[in-house]
Amino acid sequence: MGLLSRFISKNSFLLLFLFLEGLSLFFIFSQNSLQRSWIAAQFTAVNSWVNGYINQGTSYLRLKEDNQKLINQNKQLMLALYGKSLSGAPQFRKVYDTLGGGQIFTIVSADVMYNSINKKNNYFTINKGIRDGISPGMAVTAPNGIAGIVINTTASYALAQSILSQRNIKISTAIKNSGYFGNITWDGIDSRLMHLHDIPKYVPISIGDTIVTDGRSAIFPQGVMVGRIAGYEVDTKTGFWDIAVHLSEPMGKLSKVYVVKNLKKAEIRSIQDTLQVQLKKDDE
Repeated sequence: MGLLSRFISKNSFLLLFLFLEGLSLFFIFSQNSLQRSWIAAQFTAVNSWVNGYINQGTSYLRLKEDNQKLINQNKQLMLALYGKSLSGAPQFRKVYDTLGGGQIFTIVSADVMYNSINKKNNYFTINKGIRDGISPGMAVTAPNGIAGIVINTTASYALAQSILSQRNIKISTAIKNSGYFGNITWDGIDSRLMHLHDIPKYVPISIGDTIVTDGRSAIFPQGVMVGRIAGYEVDTKTGFWDIAVHLSEPMGKLSKVYVVKNLKKAEIRSIQDTLQVQLKKDDE
């Protein structure tokens, strides 16, 4: 108490000044609507500033949850797009694909654990395996385009061969606006580009044309994005276009992928095998 008394005694004029100043401000702002509005505006600004930071922090904490929701939604959209077979009475119509739209696909989402892009033949590992229904020969796509093909599995993991491989990777694709199809391969040089072959040089093409899978391989669904034409020239050896395709999925950033299983793959392969038998008979 003695210290408090001495403090008040030494600073009595200052404390009296502060008290009178506060009282004056109280009467000014309580009696004047203009000042009250100014004070309200300042409080509103500070409140908005604080709430903004709180909302940003809450949004950041929810990023993982929101990301998983987007993955699940994307999976459902892919199932809706690729996973349904045609129903109803058959109609006679001219079609340009050998599958006739009858594929049925199941889709499993996965995370990439390891990925390479700087070798002649590249691979990536995903955190889904046999227990999740994954088996060799299944297509792997990413949010923006094709990614690879599963070649080996364990109980919990799978190894996929990247589309950036010079061995055993030849994917049937088509120019979206014209329907002309050919095989796309990688030349081992630029991880951003693949080359589309077997397109006749009389087919009109333009920079920026969209390239998609055409469904003929029984591995990738029809219509999956591959990329856009970045350049083209006539291959002097074949007389066909050599088309450079800029991949829509940056393979160096591969993170989330979708493994696609064709439920009719065995049936398709079975009928294709009969073609080989028939060709042998024709040669006899």
